[in-house]
Amino acid sequence: MKVEICSYSHYRIHPGHGKRYVRLDSRSFVFITRKAEKAFLNKCNPRRTRWTVIYRRMNKKGISEETSRKRNRKTKKFFRGVVGASAEVVRAKRNQAPELREAQRNAAIKEAKEKSRARKEALKAQGAAASQQKTFAKTVRAPKFMATSR
Repeated sequence: MKVEICSYSHYRIHPGHGKRYVRLDSRSFVFITRKAEKAFLNKCNPRRTRWTVIYRRMNKKGISEETSRKRNRKTKKFFRGVVGASAEVVRAKRNQAPELREAQRNAAIKEAKEKSRARKEALKAQGAAASQQKTFAKTVRAPKFMATSR
């Protein structure tokens, strides 16, 4: 025994009841009553029609027993290490005074800037030495051999 569902009202339709409507695009719909069929064909929204199952579900009608609210489980903080630092190191850093952490951060930034500045200066010096060698090579030219006539 196959029980179908009404396409409009979502009531159950038992065998021998209801009406099947097939649209021109070959899509079929099953309706429990002529009232449901007419409402569907008039393009009435079943969410606004008070006697449909969808309306009753949306507006919480006919719920006899009060279901207890589900408790949301509070997320537990789980502490673990990050790549390059174990959990203890991270915990120790977190427990430091903010001023100390700020000072360490500024020192690290300063050190990184000095390294990059030194690298740039080294590259500049290398570039200057290379350009001097090029200019020297241009000014001193090898003598050309002259062909002698015999």
